[in-house]
Amino acid sequence: MRSEEIEIRTGAEEVVHDLTAECERFVRGAGDGLLHVWVPHATAGLAVIETGAGSDDDLLAALRDVLPKDGRWRHRHGSPGHGRDHVMPAFLPPYASVPVLDGRMALGTWQSVCLVDTNVDNPVRTVRLSFLAG
Repeated sequence: MRSEEIEIRTGAEEVVHDLTAECERFVRGAGDGLLHVWVPHATAGLAVIETGAGSDDDLLAALRDVLPKDGRWRHRHGSPGHGRDHVMPAFLPPYASVPVLDGRMALGTWQSVCLVDTNVDNPVRTVRLSFLAG
């Protein structure tokens, strides 16, 4: 298995960060296998979603509806409502796997691999890309 970590600066706002270019670079020429993407953080997740047409903003809006940033959360350190950031990975897990065929991800036409980060207290994230040859 080949593996590499990349660092992503997500900043101080909730974000859907497209990782597709980094993933494509990592698997280019690798042959057939499986790309596994892992985010070793308790407050970030991964989604395979369309970006650029509003779906990424809709995802963040839906997360705000389902997981409001208010005082209901028992986990209370950090900025107000931060407890919801610790629940979010149960909805958007910290992992994704994508088939790789002939060194290219087998994504659908509009699919992108995205890091979803709602934690404004942690502006830098680590993402591990791993390729398991088939």
